[in-house]
Amino acid sequence: MYILIVGAGKVGYFLARRLSESGHTVSIVDSDRDICEETARSLEVLAINGDGCDQEILSEAGISRADVVAAVTGDDEDNLVICQLAKERFGVNRTVGRVNDPDNESTFFKLGVDVPVDATKIIAKIIEEEVSFSDFVNLMSFKRGKLALVRVDLPGDSPVINKQVSQLQLPADSVLVSILRKEEVIVPRGNTVLQPGDDVIAITAIGNEPQLLRLLAGKL
Repeated sequence: MYILIVGAGKVGYFLARRLSESGHTVSIVDSDRDICEETARSLEVLAINGDGCDQEILSEAGISRADVVAAVTGDDEDNLVICQLAKERFGVNRTVGRVNDPDNESTFFKLGVDVPVDATKIIAKIIEEEVSFSDFVNLMSFKRGKLALVRVDLPGDSPVINKQVSQLQLPADSVLVSILRKEEVIVPRGNTVLQPGDDVIAITAIGNEPQLLRLLAGKL
């Protein structure tokens, strides 16, 4: 897979290193010449010095053949412009945009960025996941904010305890993805029986989370 990264700061650098080590072909664009030279030397990737919002620079970096463009600069406006150029001007199938200001995430969704990545929100969700005593945690949203990945902890008095997955009347556009049972990860099937203490990971349409929580945990 060919991946073009715009922004060679710490996020872009380590992203490029991780992807190249995984066998992907990676190019990177940054406006700082020294950073580009250091990135090219240490990672042995193509590093283009220039403005990532400049179509000629993007063309030089091979954006027209990129499978994914990741705009990870420290400026939300630049990241949004880069993703829009990638989609509308160069026909890139998949764009990922770093969201530095959480208030801008909805704008990224509305303007067509396939995967806005809000680092602040992700860190908050990780902390919430680790310390939460809640039965329900919304882990992330995707598909431009239309779907949510959620975790529901099944209490002992859950109405679905000892029921098979095939017996559940899930809300519309909802599916169980996995069940975490102690150290075991279970792919749910029709005959899988739910047990107290199971952590259920599910995908559901945004807005259906309350119905899913009521079904699995017996509460709002």
